[in-house]
Amino acid sequence: MMIEPIQKRKLYQEVFDRLLRRIESGELSPGDQLPSERELMETYGVGRVAVREALQNLARSGIVEISHGERARVVTPTANLLIEQIAQGARHLLRIQPETLSHIREARTFLETGMVERAANQATPEDVQALQNHLDNQRDSLLNIEQFMKHDMLFHREIARIIGNPIFPAIVEALFGWASAHYQSIVRAPGVEQLTLCEHQKIIDAIAAHDAHSAVQTMSDHLNRANDLYRQSGT
Repeated sequence: MMIEPIQKRKLYQEVFDRLLRRIESGELSPGDQLPSERELMETYGVGRVAVREALQNLARSGIVEISHGERARVVTPTANLLIEQIAQGARHLLRIQPETLSHIREARTFLETGMVERAANQATPEDVQALQNHLDNQRDSLLNIEQFMKHDMLFHREIARIIGNPIFPAIVEALFGWASAHYQSIVRAPGVEQLTLCEHQKIIDAIAAHDAHSAVQTMSDHLNRANDLYRQSGT
C-alpha cells in the first residue's frame, strides 16, 4: 500500500484555513471587518507576512475585500467576481498553449446556442429593444475597433441576461475577455463588420418572433462563420 508523506504546510495556509472556517461558520458575515493584522498575529501566533499572505489569498478567492488603510472586509462573491478568479490563468494558458482557443470556441458555441434558444422563448419586448439598442451602438462604432468589439460582447451578454441566470452573462463576458486579442484579427478582416451586424440583426429578429429553432440556427451559423475565419487566418 502506498502511503503518502504528510505535506508540510506554510504558516499563511493555516491562517487562511482558520479565517475561512470562521467565515463559513457565520462567525464573520458579509460586511463584517476582519480583525486587524496585529490582532490576527497575536491570535494565531504568527508574523505579519503570514497574515498578509493569508489575507491576499482570501482576497484573490473573492472572499474578502482589501482597501488601503482599512481592515479586510468579508464580501458576498458575485458571478462576475467568481469567473474573474480564473480569468488570469485562462489568459496565460492561451498565451502558452494557443491551441486552447479551439476549446474555448467550442465551449462558446455550445453555450450560446443553448442560451439563445431559451432567450427566444423568454424574451419580452423590452428585452428585444435592449438587444436592438446594443446593435445600434455597435453599428455606430464601426470606425473604432475596440468599441465595436465591446458592443459585440455586450450584445451576446444581453442574450445571456435575458435568461435570468447571472452566471451566464459572466461566462460570456469572460470568454470574450480571454480571447479578445484573437477576436481583433478576425473583426478587422474586410467586410466582416457588416456581416456581423447583419447576423446580429437576424438573431434579434428570431428572438423577437419567439422562433427558437431559427434563433439557434442563426446563432450557430454566426459562430461557425467566425470559427471558419479563425481557421483561415491561422489563429
